[in-house]
Amino acid sequence: MMEMLESVDRLVTTASTVLLVLMAVPIGMTLLRMMMGPSHADRFVALDMLTGIAVATAALSAIASGSREYMDVGLGLAVFGFVGTCALAAFLERRAGAKQ
Repeated sequence: MMEMLESVDRLVTTASTVLLVLMAVPIGMTLLRMMMGPSHADRFVALDMLTGIAVATAALSAIASGSREYMDVGLGLAVFGFVGTCALAAFLERRAGAKQ
């Protein structure tokens, strides 16, 4: 029984490490969207997506390392990302209202 749990633990750790490496693809694509735009809304959505990817990366890091501190980092990123998205949405709404 113990041997089976150790093999499952190794499998989960290996899978999370591989997924951490694969997270470079969505990070690169999101950074590209942030740089290319074309509008402010596109850049803000890309920033929000980057926050989500960072939270997923923190969770995968917690699994790969076995350290729970990464989950605290992910929770902090999620909270700041949510507040930032709300603030940016309010900014865009006010900006659009000022143009009309």
